[in-house]
Amino acid sequence: MIISQTKLFVGWLNWKMRWNDLKTEFSKYGEVVFARVNLDQSTKPPRSKGFGFVEFANADDAAKAKAEMDGQELWGRPIKVDFAKEDPNRISRAAEEKEVVKEEDEDDVTF
Repeated sequence: MIISQTKLFVGWLNWKMRWNDLKTEFSKYGEVVFARVNLDQSTKPPRSKGFGFVEFANADDAAKAKAEMDGQELWGRPIKVDFAKEDPNRISRAAEEKEVVKEEDEDDVTF
């Protein structure tokens, strides 16, 4: 496992929270380039599984957000914030998929 320096795991989220709410809350600490709240699709309407991820443009902002938000109350619940652990095999597969998409997009260009 690789511990990310820019991506945070956020746990114990309120079940009503969505990605845009999470992004708004963490944008106070810097530029958020990605935010996701994992949803339980078996509930109607889908509700949060209680965790998500926030990625910052730089490591200093992520560290500041972790230090200040871990254990703080957000929407009535104390949240857990930590640096995300990423599987290097999954990262390389995602990069390969993006590269394949880029190559396909370049071939399909018409003028």
